[in-house]
Amino acid sequence: MSVDNDDLVALRQRIDGIDDQILELVSERARLAEEVARAKARRGEALKVYRPEREAEILRRLVERNRGPLTREQVTVLFREVMSACRALQQPLTVAFLGPQGTFTEEAASKHFGHDAGMSPQATIGGVFREVESGAAHYGVVPVENSSEGVVSHTLDRFLDSELAIVGEVELRIHHALASHAGGLTSVERVYSHQQGLSQCRAWLETHLPQAERHPVSSTAEAARLAALEPNAAAIASEAAAERYGVPLLQERIEDYHGNTTRFLVLGYQSPPPSGHDKTSLVVSSANRSGLLFQLLEPLARNGIDMTRIESRPARQQGVWEYVFFIDILGHAEDEHLRGPLEEMRQRASLFRVLGSYPRAI
Repeated sequence: MSVDNDDLVALRQRIDGIDDQILELVSERARLAEEVARAKARRGEALKVYRPEREAEILRRLVERNRGPLTREQVTVLFREVMSACRALQQPLTVAFLGPQGTFTEEAASKHFGHDAGMSPQATIGGVFREVESGAAHYGVVPVENSSEGVVSHTLDRFLDSELAIVGEVELRIHHALASHAGGLTSVERVYSHQQGLSQCRAWLETHLPQAERHPVSSTAEAARLAALEPNAAAIASEAAAERYGVPLLQERIEDYHGNTTRFLVLGYQSPPPSGHDKTSLVVSSANRSGLLFQLLEPLARNGIDMTRIESRPARQQGVWEYVFFIDILGHAEDEHLRGPLEEMRQRASLFRVLGSYPRAI
């Protein structure tokens, strides 16, 4: 159906009018956010501008009410940015992440906190923990597992000697690109990437670049930086990292599994109240004895508690071949149906700690 010029002008005028309404409503939302901050100050309450459970509640409600044509993801991204801007008016947040700039962790942090949060890149996972522990950053974001490569062990190990809590989680679909100044695939002599990136693209590399040397580096962003300096080198990195360092894309989406997803944890000092759609992370251990794991998990099974993940790690402070178990279950530690089973686990374990209860990723 064709649209004549008069109709087009009318449609654009309607869009302009709607844009004006959106601007006024967003400004009114920001003014109300500022009033909330002033009301808390008058009551002597500590200003806490990031409320994970409240933001999750808002986003889930809006996604459920969405009738299109915007997708659920587009609605989530749009309103996260609105909330980020309103937060910044009350108190700017600093978020530490596993850097350098251009990593997937930075992308996950921006997805969760929006682009009005101040991002602080750290060289290591331990550095992210230390920034939050010292108070230099309000929150931190670190990777914890990948759907094809498994757990990030250093993140789990760091929880064993940290008082930080998990206050949120982010799931990010990972798309790897091959970036290089080389004229084509046959000219690529070396491929740089994080070890995870090389592993997640192993089959593609064996098929398309069998002649190229593979060099693991500290991050995919560092890989892009190196590829920018060497004409016959390539990087497996995100499109954002390639753009940041000015390296052209030779091939997009080269990951072996197109459902490739990484889960990230948001670090803070206090888990939020229940949101209604929560997850709880635990670390448990006990003396090495027959049936140990069964005894620890039996209260969950008997009470119908859904367990979504379990990982074992060496217990560094205990004897040889002693292990701790990291467990994720659905629900909040304050939920009535979880209190009894968790207390039973506490009584059976020599080590029992709730690492955090937090809204599930949206």
